[in-house]
Amino acid sequence: MMKTFPLAAALLAAGAVAMAQAATFDGAAQVFRLDGGNTSYVFGVNERGELQQMYWGGRLGAEDRFTAPKPMIGWASFDPSYSTTPQEYAGWGAGLYVEPALKVTFADGNRDLVLHYESHTMTANGVDVVLKDIERPIDVTLHYAMDPASGILARSATIENRGKEPVTVEQAAAAAWALPVGHYTLNYLTGRWAGEWTLTQETLHPGARVIESRRGTTGHQANPWFAIQAGGPSEDASEVWFGALAWSGSWRITVEQDQLDAVRVTGGFNPFDFGYVLHPGEKLDTPVFYGGYSAHGMGGASRLLHHFEIAHILPHRIGTGEDAAPKPRPVIYNSWEATEFNVSEAGQMALAERAAALGVDRFVMDDGWFGQRKDDHAGLGDWYVNPQKFPHGLKPLIDRVHALGMDFGLWVEPEMVNPNSDLYRKHPDWVLNFAGRPRSEERNQLVLNLARPDVKEYVLGFLDKLLTENDIAFLKWDYNRNWSEPGWDQLPAAEQKKVYVAFTENLYSILEELHRRHPKVELESCSGGGGRVDLGILRYADEVWPSDNTDPFDRLSQQYGFTYAYTPQIMMAWVTDSPHWLNKRSTSLTYRLLSSMEGSLGIGADITKWNDEEMATAKRLISAYHQVQRTIVQGDQYRLISPLNGSEFSATQTVNREKSQSVVFLYIHSTQEGRIFPLLKLKGLDPKAEYALTPIEGKAQPDTPTEASGAWWMNHGLQMGGDFRGDFQAAAFRLDKK
Repeated sequence: MMKTFPLAAALLAAGAVAMAQAATFDGAAQVFRLDGGNTSYVFGVNERGELQQMYWGGRLGAEDRFTAPKPMIGWASFDPSYSTTPQEYAGWGAGLYVEPALKVTFADGNRDLVLHYESHTMTANGVDVVLKDIERPIDVTLHYAMDPASGILARSATIENRGKEPVTVEQAAAAAWALPVGHYTLNYLTGRWAGEWTLTQETLHPGARVIESRRGTTGHQANPWFAIQAGGPSEDASEVWFGALAWSGSWRITVEQDQLDAVRVTGGFNPFDFGYVLHPGEKLDTPVFYGGYSAHGMGGASRLLHHFEIAHILPHRIGTGEDAAPKPRPVIYNSWEATEFNVSEAGQMALAERAAALGVDRFVMDDGWFGQRKDDHAGLGDWYVNPQKFPHGLKPLIDRVHALGMDFGLWVEPEMVNPNSDLYRKHPDWVLNFAGRPRSEERNQLVLNLARPDVKEYVLGFLDKLLTENDIAFLKWDYNRNWSEPGWDQLPAAEQKKVYVAFTENLYSILEELHRRHPKVELESCSGGGGRVDLGILRYADEVWPSDNTDPFDRLSQQYGFTYAYTPQIMMAWVTDSPHWLNKRSTSLTYRLLSSMEGSLGIGADITKWNDEEMATAKRLISAYHQVQRTIVQGDQYRLISPLNGSEFSATQTVNREKSQSVVFLYIHSTQEGRIFPLLKLKGLDPKAEYALTPIEGKAQPDTPTEASGAWWMNHGLQMGGDFRGDFQAAAFRLDKK
């Protein structure tokens, strides 16, 4: 059984009084209403007993009332009313032809499931509604919790078998969302290794668009986030409904326009190869599916989601409610590009000294420090310090890093094992496998079956020992392949498909217990880049690794896509070597630094090869970044010029919550035919305040005053001079309220 509904406690702490007022029930009309931010969400019990969605959009007046919901009409005999009515959580049965929220098989082979309202409980942060099948002992409790500040609604379901026979759950969504009939554009994120975070936009047409991962984890190829705009794409003006699924295992979101042009979005566990047996009295909790609404385009939707993630999702937050926020991430140095697997005590100390001279906050030693790890063919699973590389353990290196004024981080890949390891030789049964079948290796490694209690205890044990015996502030937690042969032969054949839930559930349990035992240790979620980024893992991970592709020009597009769904606070962005290993593209150090400064800055280059000028440039820009970092990663972000579709230019701006500071980044891909950089009309400033414009870096000077009102910057705009031209050019400015 999964753990409790995760957002309830956070929102209760954030504002129980506000939430008690925001969730109401009109008993006469049988209508529930939740209000938060600029959003209202309304659903009710119709005359057949179904829970029917009625409204999701801009906030309604306090005195506005709804009459009892009425089921939609059927469309001839081929589309009955049960299928056309937008239910909050429909079971597969009674002639349902759209995507069901729940599909089960009972012990006698019956598969008909019709869920009706039974009862509800108002909670301090929303409402819990109980649905029951019309005859069989299956209960579904729908959980609703709305954030009073953003209006983002958290939904999930608890499915309980109250009968005397087992029930197999074959499909279980966290929630189903419905939009009114209209013309819409669907936005979602796609990609591949080294090419993540591609913003895909398409007009919604009749039929279903399935966005999913069948890989056992979140995946590079698609991300569990969507945004649906009324009309065509717009950054500022359109209505947008958006959602994000908090699950790090296999998942599916189905966006469906039905035969009557209504739109539904259903998301949760991926039903492919899925089967979760509920024995009498057992429960299954779904992930949480968050949904929100903005009347201010994709930019408005992103800003709402960013602030919500900072205030309610990320760990290590300081403060409560809307004032809660994690600290900006330390500027890190990572050893991988400098040494790869060839780490040693002396070599890492030398790197640490160079990193400290740049003003770096955290030194991270990457792969190669453990077991017999000389390359990627051996060692995974054997988590002891290599005695040849570190004859005195990690303590001398850690002490030296601390003496240089930095804290220490370490790379681990706990869920994997090399066949060439002591662990695999001792426990070959510990990996995902089908008995008697080949075991597919990727990167010379197999996936440990974390669903097994003994594997879970092993992973928790060695991580706890590592953190107890060493003063480690940070773990870069990697995961470098997807699943294959997902067998779990400890269980009866009918129950082995539980592995999809139990694996991820145990991962969360390990991370939660590590947080309890080592509350100051921070974590990065890395999966060969952006393969495990979602609102489930972000309850435990302070940052994520968006991509192994650190080419600074490619990263402009990747970072652009990433920020539609996730805050720059968590987006690690490294400066690495030039020419870049992937594209063989050469770029200046300034260009690389400014590109990386749009997220949480890191240095991954081989700094032993940097000359004095490069060291000075990096030190200067790291210092400048520290001064404006909180504005960049926790402020309101505005995407001013897109880098997509072959654009010559791109630009972003962030404004802090107090509107006292703003940071602007400008980039030129390649100047063509002498064109100058476009006029930038800034956004989000206080129109009555005076702002001073100061270059952060870049030789180009603006062809505008250096002091002007917020109204000037937003209406007249920022105009660059004619010297801002060339290939792969970058500039950055800060505006400070006088």
